[in-house]
This record gives sequence, C-alpha cells and structure tokens, in this order.
Amino acid sequence: MPKDLQELPRLDDSLTYLYAECCRIEQEEFSIALVDENGRTPVPVASLSVLMLGPGTTVTHAAMRALAENGCTVLWTGQDGVRMYAAGTGETRKAYRLEHQARLVSDEESRTEVAWRMYELRFGERLDRSGSLSTVRGAEGVRMKQLYRETARQYGVPWGGRKYDLNNWDKSDPLNKALSAANSCLYGLCHAAIVSGGYSTGLGFLHAGKQLSFVYDIADLFKAETTIPTAFLVVGESFHDIESRARQTCRRLFREERLIQKILPTIDALLDVPDPDPRLRGVDTKIDRPTPLWEKLWETAEAR
Repeated sequence: MPKDLQELPRLDDSLTYLYAECCRIEQEEFSIALVDENGRTPVPVASLSVLMLGPGTTVTHAAMRALAENGCTVLWTGQDGVRMYAAGTGETRKAYRLEHQARLVSDEESRTEVAWRMYELRFGERLDRSGSLSTVRGAEGVRMKQLYRETARQYGVPWGGRKYDLNNWDKSDPLNKALSAANSCLYGLCHAAIVSGGYSTGLGFLHAGKQLSFVYDIADLFKAETTIPTAFLVVGESFHDIESRARQTCRRLFREERLIQKILPTIDALLDVPDPDPRLRGVDTKIDRPTPLWEKLWETAEAR
C-alpha cells in the first residue's frame, strides 16, 4: 500500500489508479482511508479515478458511498489486479467513450476499419482494405499459428496446437494450461482498464456475442509480448506447478512493463476517440438518478 500518493501511477493523463490489498477501507471525513497493521493512510479520493481492491480487503458502506459520490470506479480484482471479479461505478459518470465505441461497433464499415487497425497494430502489416471481418479473422488465425510455431522453436518446446477443454481441464497438456493461466491474468488486467475508462466489455469488434468480447479484442493486442512467451518460458523451465508459475511470471512482467498504463491509451488511439467537449472532462459531481423521471411518468399514467 503506497504511502506517498504523489507517486501513484497513471492510466493516462486524466486517470489515476490505486491498488490495495490486505487492508480495511473506511470513510474519513469526505474521503477514505486505508487501514492495515502499519497504520492509517488517508486517500484523496476526489482526485482518484480507480480503486482496485485485491485479496484481503474489506470496505465499509460509508466508504463505498464516498467513493461513489466522488465518481471513483471500484474494481474487485485478484492479486496485483491480474483478475477482474466485479466493478462499481464508471470512471466519472461520463459516457462519451462508451457512445463512441457503440457507434463504431454498430456500423459494419467502421467496425471493420477498427478490426483492420487491430491486426496492423499486432502484426505490423497492412491488410487490403477491401476485405471483410471474416478476412481479418482468417488472416489473424494464420499469423497466430505462425507466432506459436516460432515461439516454440525459440524456447525449444514442442507445440501441438491450441487445444483445451474447459469441462475437462486435466486433459490439457502443460503448455495449453500455461497459456490459459497466463491469458486469464491478461484478461483481468484488460477488463479493469476497460471498465475504468468507461468502455463496454461486451461491445467487441473481432470478437462478438460474449460479455467479454472487447476484453478478448484488447488482450489479443498484447499476447505476443506477454502471455505467449511467458507460457513457453515457464513450460521450458519445468512442468512443476505450471499454472501458478505462469500467473506469478505474468504479474512480474505486467508490473515491470507498466502494462496497465498502456492499455487505455492504446484503446483510445485504436478507436480514434475524439477529444471530448470540455463539459465532459472531469468528475460529474451531480448524481443523476432516474427516480424523478419515473415519478413523473407514474403521475401521468395515474392522471389518465
């Protein structure tokens, strides 16, 4: 738990995040404090956009209210934020990123354009813009098979293809277990960044039809430099305790590479998010509730 809050890392120029574990979150005046065996650390929640709660944390009702009233996103995560379990309120109650994402994914032309950009960002190769989403998916599949083969040769690990059965996990080979464990860490980190930025996890461009489609889209952008070499490295060293070692190695790599600070700026650039109206910047201190609207509708209905 950091003591010097001036040194907190940033997701980008407008988003700060704090990760806490093994402590109690309490209200302190109009803000919060983190309490552990070392004492009490006040947190200026008004300037905090994302609070990530790791294992061993408890939070009071009053603290949650203070966080919500200050527009701070609360994420319940695994250790070091590598898994994402649940999320509270959005970044600053602003929806401009979500609206932009929805516009792009709802139009076939713009959706395909984003898919092309994803491919080019991952592989450094420009595709023929006359192709469809299916063309992009096919090209991606070919390049990923090539990447797995090249990584297998690099680490001297036999590779038989990406195969796993969620209903029969024990039948997976060690390398596929390592890949799945490493990817789950990356998905959690991407999930946290996506939610903190106000995007939807379900509105994917290459992936579709799942609650985490956009998480899979964004995670794919970083696998070649993170989870894939990690899995092959871990298996190449030993078959002992593969899943745990894959997760631990990912944690260290994500921290060293400051990955969580790269994800949101990457998404903004990928979707070409326009600079928001000045009125959309900062925290919305007015908490809009639907109650008055519904009351008016019921009054109108009763009058009829």
